[in-house]
Amino acid sequence: MKKLVSTANLNREEWLRFRKRGIGGSDAGAVCGLNPYSSPLKVYYDKISDEISMEDNEAMKQGRDLEDYVARRFMEETGMRVRRANAIFYDEEHPYMLADADRLIIGKPAGLECKTVSPYNADQWKNGKVPVHYQLQCYHYMSVFHAEEWYISALIFGRDFIIRKLTRDETVIRNLREMEGDFWKNHVEKRVMPAPDGSEASDELILKNFQKAETGKTILLSGFKEQIERRMELSALIDKMDMEKRKIDQELKLYLGGAECAEGEGYRVTWKNISTNRMDMDRLKLEKPEIYREYLKTTQSRRLTVKAA
Repeated sequence: MKKLVSTANLNREEWLRFRKRGIGGSDAGAVCGLNPYSSPLKVYYDKISDEISMEDNEAMKQGRDLEDYVARRFMEETGMRVRRANAIFYDEEHPYMLADADRLIIGKPAGLECKTVSPYNADQWKNGKVPVHYQLQCYHYMSVFHAEEWYISALIFGRDFIIRKLTRDETVIRNLREMEGDFWKNHVEKRVMPAPDGSEASDELILKNFQKAETGKTILLSGFKEQIERRMELSALIDKMDMEKRKIDQELKLYLGGAECAEGEGYRVTWKNISTNRMDMDRLKLEKPEIYREYLKTTQSRRLTVKAA
């Protein structure tokens, strides 16, 4: 383990630029295809691009602001003492593996990751569970710091404070090193884009990089015959499954009739009355065309269609 740079006096933009030099703990789950909020494709473009994304939102700000609180609560609950690492470190044997840990535990080969969690995601932490992308983040840190264990504390707003302990697992760490090494050497260094994985994160990344089609431009389609045939099969299967689902819904509605709820056989089915307010755009356009035009907003998007030639 060696220090790449001290973070004590780094501003956010400088910190983000140093993170591009390798794979950080928060990238580990995405590189393995196990982060529901990111993807290998998104990490790849972040690492090869000179662009610095200063994206920030309320959840991210609260997470940073409450990190100290989570660390203090961890010390209160466990009696252990922690300190800031104040640096980005890298693994000498695997220099593409970076680590900017939240806290290191004093007197132990261990560290602490601090999380803030929405109550809506509390189920992901029930019965001793830890979301898998957070587990991989901890194993990544254990690899870089040669640590024997890593703790993760999660503050679930207004509901709970959770502490979990992960113990070093050589098999997991070996596999993680191999996957991160493959990603860095065969994709980032060679500028070879990884395959998309079907995630929303990949959708957003592709749209961001290819926002506008060149009108009238046509290229030869080659090498996609099997994928397109499979896509056609899946579309037909989805339509069939959707029809089957609607049929079951219709049977349930006929069974409920005028009842709002049915309970039994381990399930609860409701068919409630709801009220929804929607703008009558056709009427607004007809009766108040000047107001309609004033608030009309044009958006640009690209629509993918596939059909037989």
